[in-house]
Amino acid sequence: MERKTFDRTAFFISDGTGITAETFGHSVLAQFDTIKIRQIRIPFIDSIEKADDAIRRINDHGLTEGKRPIIFSTLVNPEINLHMRQANGLFLDLFQTFVDPLEQELETQSNHSIGRSHNISDVENYNRRIEAINFSLAHDDGQTDKDLQRADVILVGVSRSGKTPTSLYLAMQYGIKAANYPLIPEDFERSRLPEVLYAHKEKIFGLTIAAGRLSEIRNERRPGSKYASPENCRYEVNEAETLMRCEGIRWLSTTTKSIEEISTTILQEFGIERSL
Repeated sequence: MERKTFDRTAFFISDGTGITAETFGHSVLAQFDTIKIRQIRIPFIDSIEKADDAIRRINDHGLTEGKRPIIFSTLVNPEINLHMRQANGLFLDLFQTFVDPLEQELETQSNHSIGRSHNISDVENYNRRIEAINFSLAHDDGQTDKDLQRADVILVGVSRSGKTPTSLYLAMQYGIKAANYPLIPEDFERSRLPEVLYAHKEKIFGLTIAAGRLSEIRNERRPGSKYASPENCRYEVNEAETLMRCEGIRWLSTTTKSIEEISTTILQEFGIERSL
């Protein structure tokens, strides 16, 4: 296997999980898609000793690669934060960048609580996410039509068009109960959706995908099969789009869109607002 080479290394460091630093860092680094960046998360830096280990690791990468690493930090502890600045890298302090100006604007001090953004501060919202995840898992790929009336959204589309990851993302991030149903050759022959869906048609949203990309994805799962053949993929995509068009179902192509973009479009289409 060919070894992947990188132009630079980025570290996401935090005295909590590091998820906030990593999420923000990913968004920023995505703007530089011509540069290959190795991304490393170092969580739970809650002591000077752990900070020293992180500094050594960062500096070693800099020496080996001949370029100083990029460091995205959400360190809250001021002593550890200051200590980490000894690392030989571009230090981007996300909290200092945003929290300090907000303290001045709001004329109050922040709590400086480690991991506060991931605390379960709202039990009701947390429970809603868990319930939505369970619902989406139970209603994945048309496994059951029980309690389908409780769904916020029902996704339809051919196999491997992105229905499952989108359903789970909506559940985990927004507490949306999303069911999903595959459109299969039997549906195309009848020129109808699965019968159980007609009672909930106002909740349906369709996903489609370019046939060539679908063939690539399916070949990863079942190489050389009819299921993955370009001819079959073209047939299924064309039939699915024709069916959705005839049924008046809103739909979009997932070919070049991220899960975040797909989910945002769905929320906007249905006018769903969730702040979790």
